[in-house]
Amino acid sequence: RYHYAKRFGIEASYRLSEQSIATTSTQNPVVRLLYVVVSLLLQNVWRYLHWEYVATPRRGGRRLWEWSFKEFINMVQRAAWTALATRRAVPANRPPDDRFTR
Repeated sequence: RYHYAKRFGIEASYRLSEQSIATTSTQNPVVRLLYVVVSLLLQNVWRYLHWEYVATPRRGGRRLWEWSFKEFINMVQRAAWTALATRRAVPANRPPDDRFTR
């Protein structure tokens, strides 16, 4: 029973890291390790914030409210876009003509 619970935690961690790890084609092991470390840090930050600020304390443990890891990753991505002032649209002097419609 103990080994199964430990194994389940490891597999759940891998499933979460697949949602947050950056894809790359580099063969450099340092860059690949950096991406894995950042992914694991994001998982730990999500778990801490979920436990500390989202969960409600009650007798017998905390009640965990719904806050998915995917939603957290989207929040981090939007914050990074805002902080880095990334443009998601290119301004144009005139509206696109009929060549761009299907």
